[in-house]
Amino acid sequence: MTDSQDEKLEKAAGWLREADGLLITAGAGMGVDSGLPDFRGRDGFWCAYPALRHQGLSFEDVANPAMFAEHPELAWGFYGHRLKLYRKTVPHEGFTILRRWADRMTRGAFVFTSNVDGQFQKAGFSGSRVRECHGSIHALQCLNACTNAIWSAEEFHPQVDEEMSILENPMPRCPRCGSLARPNILMFGDWGWVDAPYEKQMQRLDAWISTVAKLVVVELGAGKALPTVRRFSEKNARNRLIRINPREASTNTSHGVGLEGGAVAMLGLLDAQQ
Repeated sequence: MTDSQDEKLEKAAGWLREADGLLITAGAGMGVDSGLPDFRGRDGFWCAYPALRHQGLSFEDVANPAMFAEHPELAWGFYGHRLKLYRKTVPHEGFTILRRWADRMTRGAFVFTSNVDGQFQKAGFSGSRVRECHGSIHALQCLNACTNAIWSAEEFHPQVDEEMSILENPMPRCPRCGSLARPNILMFGDWGWVDAPYEKQMQRLDAWISTVAKLVVVELGAGKALPTVRRFSEKNARNRLIRINPREASTNTSHGVGLEGGAVAMLGLLDAQQ
């Protein structure tokens, strides 16, 4: 006999009260309550970017370094639109709840996320406590990876023709060699991603985990299609994983509990029991 949702909530709330460190793991579903698309399935992607439907282009086609080499205006049209969207998005109330929990724990919190949107930093989490396993749209790198250096995208203000998904203003360039710049994001078929900064993030995360005696893992919106986040959660669960997901909340009881629902709703229910 499996526990009811109420019993799972009670168990999870108890773990949060006892914990001295909070590991937050997050996938694309974390941003849905802030109004961000999660690109779930081809139809979800095309709904968010109808101009690319007309061209028969999938997420895998566009989120690919080959697209920057072959059709840079189209590639930057897609990523430029996303950059503008993430810049104007306001993090939802769930981020505030997580910060409040972390503030009362002696070891605080660390974030492991596959999201490239920078929403955790925007919500007030320290950049030194965030591990971005797929990189960040707020950083740029050379398309040819002529250097391991990355730089901020803050001076790039994309102007996008949304009907055509084409960038209209000049594309960013590598300050070292003058070649086209691209987002510092791990894409499909990507052998040129500059990952050095994110290796340092991982070192900081490993060091932090080693200091936590009573770790609790809260996983939000991480699906099975690309299971990087789910696997990391399970690897570090210590039998105290709280998996929050509206469709794929299934969890081995040896890892923890699964709560079916969105991030804001479930975090709110847990917060009410703190």
